[in-house]
This record gives sequence, C-alpha cells and structure tokens, in this order.
Amino acid sequence: MSRAEDIFQKLIYFGEDALDDYIINRQTEELFLDFKQATPGIGKNVTSLPRDDRKNLAKCISGFGNSEGGVIIWGVECARDYDIGDVAKAKVKVKNVHRFLSWLENAISGCTIPSHNKVRNHIISIDDNGDGYIATYIPKSEVAPLMSTVGNSIYIRSGSNNVPAPYSVIAGMFGRRPQPNIEMTINERKIEILENTDENQLGTLKNKDPKHPEKYVRISFGIQAQNASGVIARELYLSCTTEHIGSEHNKVRFSNYSQVDSITGSSNQLNLITRPELRLPPRSTFKLANIEITLTQHTTDDFLFDGVIGAAEAAPRDFRIYINKNTLRAYVAKILRKEGDEAQWQNEFFNEFFRGDF
Repeated sequence: MSRAEDIFQKLIYFGEDALDDYIINRQTEELFLDFKQATPGIGKNVTSLPRDDRKNLAKCISGFGNSEGGVIIWGVECARDYDIGDVAKAKVKVKNVHRFLSWLENAISGCTIPSHNKVRNHIISIDDNGDGYIATYIPKSEVAPLMSTVGNSIYIRSGSNNVPAPYSVIAGMFGRRPQPNIEMTINERKIEILENTDENQLGTLKNKDPKHPEKYVRISFGIQAQNASGVIARELYLSCTTEHIGSEHNKVRFSNYSQVDSITGSSNQLNLITRPELRLPPRSTFKLANIEITLTQHTTDDFLFDGVIGAAEAAPRDFRIYINKNTLRAYVAKILRKEGDEAQWQNEFFNEFFRGDF
C-alpha cells in the first residue's frame, strides 16, 4: 500500500477523528497530503465547482498524479509555521457536502490532459445540516505526464507544494532522454575568379578565344554539424537539392566527405548520413561536406539550393540559397569586374542569399 493510499484508508476508517488528530498534532502539509478550504458563501445558483476550487483540484491532480500520489482534505484551515511549514489549524466545514462531492466528480475528467480516471472521493463526515468534510485520493498516474487545464502547466509534487515540472523531468515522464541539438556552421569560405582553360570546366561552354579564356566565379565552403547539446549525437545527415542553378553552364559539386554514406537519389540531390559507429560528443563539430558552386555570366534562370541538416532524435535545420536570375547576373558581373573585394562578395553571398541557422 502506498503512503497516499494509507492516508486515504485512515480517513475512511477513523473519519472526523483523524482530522481532529491532525489538528491536535499540528500535521503539516507534505509530499502526500494537502489541506484545502472550499470556497465559502456559494449561492444557490452555482451549478459547478467554483473557479478557485477547480484550480486547486487541477493542480493537485497534476502534481500528485505526476509524482507518487496524494490526498486532498477539503475542510481544513492551515496556519503558517515558519519552522515546519503549513500546519492544520482548524476544521472549516464544506457547505452541502453532497453537492460539493457531485461538483468534484464532474470536474475531475476535465482538470487534466489526459484525464486521470482513478481519482476517488470520500465523504469523511457529514452533520445534520448536510455540511462536512471530503477526502480526494489521487493515485500516481499510469499515463503521466498530466497537464493541468488551468494554466496549461505540468506539475509535480515538491515538498508540500505543486510546482511546474522542469524540462528534464518532463522528458523523463515521456520516457525520452534529452535530445541532441544540431546546428549548422559554415567554414573555409572562399570566392575566386578563375579562367575556363579547360573546355569541360563549364560543361557545354566552349572557349571562343583560347588566348582570352572566359572567366567565371567559384564559391566554395564547408558545411559542418555542431552538436550544441549536452548529449551524444548519432546518425548525422545532410540532404541537398539543386534543381535550379541559374544556367546549364553553372555547377554545384560536393566533395571530401568521409565516415559518411551517400544514399543514391536523383541527379540533382545529395543525401549523406554518418555511419552507425560514428558518435558526435557534446560541443564538438563534424564536417559533412565541401560545396563548390561555379557561376558564369550566362544566367537564364534563378539559383535555388535547398538543404536540411540534423541527427537522429534532433530537430532538423533547414537552409536555402536563393538568388533570382537578375540579381545573380549582376552579382557575377560585379565580381568579374572586381568591384569590391572578396570580403564584400562573401558578405553579400552568405548574409543576403544564404538563409539558415548558422
């Protein structure tokens, strides 16, 4: 028998004498026991559990249900003892106990998400006027965590209080460990002006004048996965799609990925995932791939590069490079005319065209 069930059985067996014993011995509210007073002066037109009582009930069902269970005694006033906490001071009868019991029964299912269907109520005692005391037994829930519908918080019992549960506790209630957090970082950024000395360098674009080969722009960078969490990350992945690269003469190349398996996709896709034995420690970084983008002045379409990076049990991070065809044509021309320097070209590319969390 649990401690909470033991308290509930004592109240059933001894009735009001158990309350008198609590008051004489200055029983404190504790991990398994809470004292509450019902809202006073309830009019005849009230047809459901008053707001304050419903709030108290919802917090207790969530707090006790997410912990080891507990009991609410309705009809006991507490006094603050600065040495030991809130103690039972006096009995304050609940008016019209049967009505209050009915309100409790009707309110229970709507107090938490999901509802706790094993909560039980018991009238401890009742006088000739129909007033008395009630005990509400809240066992540990088998479907935790229970979220209170009043305030939408998940509570746990801490000492004599119901307090919002920390994230790590909530994660444990779901049976899940803290998840890794993968962030994307960009390194080895470089923008160069090169000459098309090889007729295959730019695909079908031929050198019209071998003495004055056409120039083009090459942008290169590395994509890294950084484990920004405090747990080990596994099965890191990178997926990229390059359906529109501005021109048939432009290219996007991927290279230098090790300890990574490539999954075959369409011709304009890259799908990488690390091998099962690779584990990324907290706060460490792993390079997934180098990317090289070749851009010419022969732009006929927009440039669109979509990607996603992540790991098992981690939220994916999307990123995108988008440049409309007019902006792309002007950007390449500016570089080829050597307007500005590489720092300015990089700033425009990675700050204006590149969108993502990096």
